[in-house]
Amino acid sequence: MLRASRRDPSAVLLAVQLAGLFVYPFMEGNFAGRALLNLLGVLILWIVIATVDRSPAVTWVGVVLGVPATLLLLIQAATDSDALNPYSSALEAVLYFYGAGSLIAYMLGDHRITRDELFAVGATFTLVAWGFAYVFTVCQAVYPGSFTAAVHADAPRSWLELLFLSVTTLTSVGLSDVTPIRSLARSLVMVEELGGVAYVAMLVSRIVGLTVRKDAD
Repeated sequence: MLRASRRDPSAVLLAVQLAGLFVYPFMEGNFAGRALLNLLGVLILWIVIATVDRSPAVTWVGVVLGVPATLLLLIQAATDSDALNPYSSALEAVLYFYGAGSLIAYMLGDHRITRDELFAVGATFTLVAWGFAYVFTVCQAVYPGSFTAAVHADAPRSWLELLFLSVTTLTSVGLSDVTPIRSLARSLVMVEELGGVAYVAMLVSRIVGLTVRKDAD
């Protein structure tokens, strides 16, 4: 298992993030669950850093971002305080976007597609989705009432709701269960929509380009 994780770190990152989708709903209702949610965030952070280590990125940048974010998450897990959440979320967002950019550079670094690069396609998509969810968390903290929903419209949106909004926006599904209502929130959602379209276009052009190159050779 350890050898496989070293060989295909993108697969491990993708698997952990997808597994998180099934456990997040059970972690938001009580102190123990929220503590576990923060600890899971720490785990994913360092998997991101380990994955970046396999890409043509500078690993120390990930470490510089990951260490303070880890400390903030551990404090939140111990105290169950939301006061530090915007700060840890901001650091996590930067790290996730940095990881996504590093994986894109990794995938475009040569003309050969490896198994880990195939997993990196999905891992990059989830990194961007998680990154925007953290951006939405910061936006909501700075501008309360930035998002509304069909249930408890005036309440702050939970992490899972903001992640749901991010995933549905990035995939262009647009279910509208959670909706941005303030100007900055709507601008951030539009940026994510453009990013999702651009990523798919880049991926398709990459595949077509490699196919043409293979036929030419």
